[in-house]
Amino acid sequence: MARHLIVLSAPSGAGKTTVARHLLQEFPFLSFSVSATTRSQRPGERHGKDYFFLSRDEFRARIERGDLIEYEEIFGNYYGTLRSVVQEALNRGDFLIFDVDVKGALSLRNAFPTETLLIFVAPPDMETLAHRLRSRQTETTEQVELRLSRAEMEMAHRDTFDEVLVNNNLEETLRQATAIVRADTEGAPQQARLFDDSGE
Repeated sequence: MARHLIVLSAPSGAGKTTVARHLLQEFPFLSFSVSATTRSQRPGERHGKDYFFLSRDEFRARIERGDLIEYEEIFGNYYGTLRSVVQEALNRGDFLIFDVDVKGALSLRNAFPTETLLIFVAPPDMETLAHRLRSRQTETTEQVELRLSRAEMEMAHRDTFDEVLVNNNLEETLRQATAIVRADTEGAPQQARLFDDSGE
């Protein structure tokens, strides 16, 4: 049976966002799951398309009501997945792709055990990951070290995932990811997205 929630997780810098974008292009019936966040809306971002932008008070109220499948505070802001968004997509028969951390991935599987396909994107080794993070030059040395420390914890959970892709060669990683999703969704109705996410 096809699993409708395709969940990608990886340490920061391992390449899961690149894999997610590739799968969205490869499979037109996939839709990206939009997360909720308390961070400020950036120029060009749209509520409901890029994120559901919530105040900290509203986010906390939703936590108390059990509205979030998973959430985490990262660098001072909350991020999470709204249960209503996922349930509505499943009710329509949509396929969603998620780009979340390890904790979020496991929470999604706990919430929807028969509908979730967990894919872990791993770096070849920690040295390669450290090089990738430092070469981006978008964060301070302290922030990079925090991400590397977190990555070791995330790597420890890789064997709990359904599939593990070691991203040593990006082209091969994308090929493997495509094959996994194709096998999972084979025989399922592969309709176009049921909603317009272009903002028009």
